[in-house]
Amino acid sequence: MKLLRGLRAGTAGYVATIGGFDGIHLGHRALIARARELAAVQGMISMVLSFEPLPKEYFASDSPPARLTNFRERFRLLEQDGPDVFCLLRFNEHLRGLRAADFAALLARGGIRQIVIGHDFRAGYRGEADARWFQREGARFGLATEVVAPVTRAGLRIGSHAIRSALAAGDLALAARLLGRSYSMRGRVVSGDRLGRQFGFPTANLRLARRQAPINGIFAVRAHGPGLNAADGVASVGTRPTVGGVLPLLEVHVFDFAGDLYGRELEVEFVARLRDELHFDNVDAMIEQMHRDAAAAREALAADEQARGGSGG
Repeated sequence: MKLLRGLRAGTAGYVATIGGFDGIHLGHRALIARARELAAVQGMISMVLSFEPLPKEYFASDSPPARLTNFRERFRLLEQDGPDVFCLLRFNEHLRGLRAADFAALLARGGIRQIVIGHDFRAGYRGEADARWFQREGARFGLATEVVAPVTRAGLRIGSHAIRSALAAGDLALAARLLGRSYSMRGRVVSGDRLGRQFGFPTANLRLARRQAPINGIFAVRAHGPGLNAADGVASVGTRPTVGGVLPLLEVHVFDFAGDLYGRELEVEFVARLRDELHFDNVDAMIEQMHRDAAAAREALAADEQARGGSGG
């Protein structure tokens, strides 16, 4: 998959699906699959066209919504079975203020010949470039338009908002059904203050790379990456108030692992939420709880393994 930062004038001939694509959930997958199918039939190139920052982050800069996937996570998910091209547009005042015709012309100049969008798609000034506008007006810009119907699971229309709500409620099973996979976060392991090692729980620390995380608390997890094959562990997403932490961090303790993970890119799969992040009166009380968390995580992971018929790592 090729990464483009901005549309370039040319005659490449893209079939593009356009949107925020936060989470790359089953609804997004339906759009991407259709774009790939149309591109293959017509001998064109499939594209996912998205934005940084996400429009909802831009509009609510003081208090942005929780972000399901940062840029690295979106890219890695799309790499697996996504489009030929992932194109990012910088979302700013200029892009926000484009009238529908100007937005359509931007797409056409960039070599896009067909768009695949959801029924609730909106872009440009006051969202006037919506699905109905493109169905009505797209042809005069050389843009064929296909609108994909909503995808539903568990009686819900699949969307990033529904997944955020499930994660905020600690319902990882529902989030997984809407995503089509377990919720995970990805990042490179960075050097920390090594407090976990002092407490008998060495951790791999990953920066969240987002202003607002969709989850918080203590979790049973599986870690994937170089040297780890769905390794069981326990993780914390939060600020570590007992030891004076301020910045949100993902800390992962991998069970029965003594190697060095610094600098490696890990994907952390969240299997079960165990509890809220707590402030303890002293470090000894915190360490006692960490042992209870580790035991609870092992139980949750064993139960998950059994429920899946032993198919996991």
